[in-house]
Amino acid sequence: MKTEQKKFPFRFWTALVVLMITATAATIYLLFRDEQQPAYMTAPVTRGDVEITVLASGTVESSNLVSVGAQVSGQLKSLQVELGDRVEAGQLVAEIDSLPQQNTLQTRTAALAATLAQKQAKEASLHLAELTLQRQTEMLRGDAVSQEDFDSAEANLNVLRAELVALDAQIEQAKIAVDTARLDLGYTMITSPIDGVVVAIVTKEGQTVNANQSAPTIIKVARLDRMTIKVEISEADVIRVQPGQKVYYTILGEPDSRYPGQLRFIEPAPESIAGEGSSASSAAAGAAIYYMGILDVPNDEGTLRIAMTAQVYIVLAEARDVLTLPAAALGARDEEGRYLVRVETAPNRYEEQPVRIGLNNNVRAEVLEGLDKGDRVAIGEQVVGQTETTMPRGGSRGMRIL
Repeated sequence: MKTEQKKFPFRFWTALVVLMITATAATIYLLFRDEQQPAYMTAPVTRGDVEITVLASGTVESSNLVSVGAQVSGQLKSLQVELGDRVEAGQLVAEIDSLPQQNTLQTRTAALAATLAQKQAKEASLHLAELTLQRQTEMLRGDAVSQEDFDSAEANLNVLRAELVALDAQIEQAKIAVDTARLDLGYTMITSPIDGVVVAIVTKEGQTVNANQSAPTIIKVARLDRMTIKVEISEADVIRVQPGQKVYYTILGEPDSRYPGQLRFIEPAPESIAGEGSSASSAAAGAAIYYMGILDVPNDEGTLRIAMTAQVYIVLAEARDVLTLPAAALGARDEEGRYLVRVETAPNRYEEQPVRIGLNNNVRAEVLEGLDKGDRVAIGEQVVGQTETTMPRGGSRGMRIL
């Protein structure tokens, strides 16, 4: 007897294959779902400094810049200094042709001498007039002369006395003229008013200067051992800034070097107020308003130069050697003012921890309580497929900030 083999329909085999594929996919999902979930990028809690600053752009200027000019007209006969030379107060730096001033001094000296001679002559005439009046007085008592002769002698004496007073005034004027001529002669020898460095030569040797229309500048001397930085502080920041605050600044040539300083003064109005109606027109036009802050800084090594650009950081608050974490790790804030932070307790395992924060400059925040040094906190979530779980040094590409 032949055994009859049982046959299954095609639909049965199809359903069996689908069931096996589904079971395999479910098994793979259950085994590897943890690796497919995105992992948080983390950063450690470390000790460091946190500071809140106002950034302002400034220009380096000399603490004392003097334009040395000519007070008399004439040809610049000689220039005794060169650009960059160090000069002392009272040192001769230039000389103007002094022949016209010498001639003027001699002329006015001669005029003074002539006036003095006139006074001597008037004094002799006055002495004679006094004697004549004395004789006329004695003769009038004896009726030897008429009253008219006596009155004439008395009037002549009074005239001579008045003329002597006028001559005294002329002598004073002549003396002043001589002193002025002597000063003008001295002005042809131009000296430096301060100790400093020649930073500019405006007039060349041989040029003619005209002091009658303006005060021509010969050279500029500046003190470079101490500089002034004028910084532009925006109207949004100036209300938080005050004189005496600590600052530090950098220059373009040494961006990694910090130089300390202190804010000395804040000008009460923007510089545009110097022009009539300019501040009102600037405000109407919507232009930015800046107030000038002044700080004095030493320059013993000569690093700073006039017109350099400085980036100035005005320190509003600071905390030194404290626990810090990236500001991106901070989550929601509760009613008690604490922030929720995801703390890594095990690989890819996180717990929310309330943390009390102090200073926060939006880059790093000071941790007052709730975390310890070395704790790792979540600062972002990686995109799917990225396997690193720590913050890369090159930046935060492939990450979205929480």
